[in-house]
Amino acid sequence: MDIKRIFENNQEWVQKKLDIDSNYFSDLSKGQTPDILYIGCSDSRVTAEELMGIAPGEAFVLRNIANMVPNTDLSVMSVINYAVEQLKVKHIVICGHYYCGGVQAAMKSADLGILNPWLRNIRDVYRTHKDELAAIDNEEQRYKRLVELNVEEQCINVIKTAEVQKAQRDRNLTVHGWVFDVHSGKLIDLNIDFIKLLENIMEIYRLDLTEPETETLNA
Repeated sequence: MDIKRIFENNQEWVQKKLDIDSNYFSDLSKGQTPDILYIGCSDSRVTAEELMGIAPGEAFVLRNIANMVPNTDLSVMSVINYAVEQLKVKHIVICGHYYCGGVQAAMKSADLGILNPWLRNIRDVYRTHKDELAAIDNEEQRYKRLVELNVEEQCINVIKTAEVQKAQRDRNLTVHGWVFDVHSGKLIDLNIDFIKLLENIMEIYRLDLTEPETETLNA
């Protein structure tokens, strides 16, 4: 691809938008009010907006290798905090995809350098569900099932955060687990029971979200 062509494409895109609505960019600059936080894979084959059929501005998007939500990643945690507490999103979507290179790499024992600690998070999911996965003879089906299990595990990681627990309690924020099938183009809802997941982990991960009492100071 000729990089210079990108700037030409940009000018054409700007003009098309202005031809439809002369105030498009001035309105765009006023802010954003998305309903959805979308956490997906950095895979280049399709954008989040395309697969959901929505317009720019309707989803706040974070993408990384294999749609991970590790609690040690300040970028991921900051995005969740901002989306939930400032943008007040109503839904959080974790969307994996079949034929994910990150998940496939995690299923192998190759040394991938700096990727090793990132992929270890997926390998932990594999270890947790090793009996179920080992019972699947077909390698492709085993691989696809790990994609689904990874999505579920990342949903759990989202639910562990204080912001999400508070928003669920106060305004019924919901978390969804989806998979995009690159082979068919279909978006699949894994029908993860958010409330049940929340109940299952609350014994260990529930946070005390009550406001601390303010002490009265003597003058």
